[in-house]
Amino acid sequence: MYEKLLEGAYDLHVHTGPDISKRSLDDFDYAERLKKIGMKGFGIKSHYFCTAERARLVKKLYPDLNPIGAITLNNSVGGINPTAVEMAAKDGAKIVWMPTFDAENEIQYMFSQTGYEELPPWAQVQFERRKQGKSQMGITIFEDGKLKESVHEVLNLVAENNLILATGHLSKPEIFALVSGARDHDVKKVMVTHPTFSSIALTKEEQKELTDLGAFMEECFGCITPEYGTTWEEIYEHIRFIGPERIILSSDLGQMNNPFPDEGLITFVKNLSESGFTDTEIRRMTVENTTFFAEG
Repeated sequence: MYEKLLEGAYDLHVHTGPDISKRSLDDFDYAERLKKIGMKGFGIKSHYFCTAERARLVKKLYPDLNPIGAITLNNSVGGINPTAVEMAAKDGAKIVWMPTFDAENEIQYMFSQTGYEELPPWAQVQFERRKQGKSQMGITIFEDGKLKESVHEVLNLVAENNLILATGHLSKPEIFALVSGARDHDVKKVMVTHPTFSSIALTKEEQKELTDLGAFMEECFGCITPEYGTTWEEIYEHIRFIGPERIILSSDLGQMNNPFPDEGLITFVKNLSESGFTDTEIRRMTVENTTFFAEG
């Protein structure tokens, strides 16, 4: 029943394998599952490497799907590295995530006294590296209070190649500066990554302000838990306050202890439907908005 609300949709934030951390399914497994429920494609996210080649292999085996490669600007690709973004775009990547676990904001939160009760897989890797005495230099997009020149170069590349820009785990001031900078560079597709996540914690008013600047909010099923800063009731409130026209629903799943990503999305739309959201509103968030990002 609820699968119909996902027909033609994209899941733009999936942690399939192979990856550094163990995953509950690989790229081909997820492609097979999406075919069965009529979804159109998915964005392959790795915190460590460009996934464009993986997407191309999935496309070879599943030509009717649209798998989407991505790059995340953590230290493993040189941080805010325009050359890495340029090569990723040449290789077919469509999503550029700003730093996630290597973001200065995330490192400060992760190792603080108020950090995570249950460590995400990427945080487990970071804690292990810290035990080994390995460097964990945090990445910020600021220099002297302004966007670094390398960030402007990345924004130019995103605009020139019609890529999707995602904010990763940046701090609130960085997110606002990045979204404003993206608008100045004529970037058309800006996605604020799981805005309610513990280390980000944007209020609904702040989210609305960012949508007024042109961004979309990416609400992720995998983050809807008090352990990561929010509840279902808060998500419903935020969506109603912001409006479905500026919301994208993603799974952010693939972890060993979570449902399969498509199962998470089905639960997501089921809960929204049972909480008073119309089919039209839900399909705006699952199908129309994600299609704009993936194909527009």
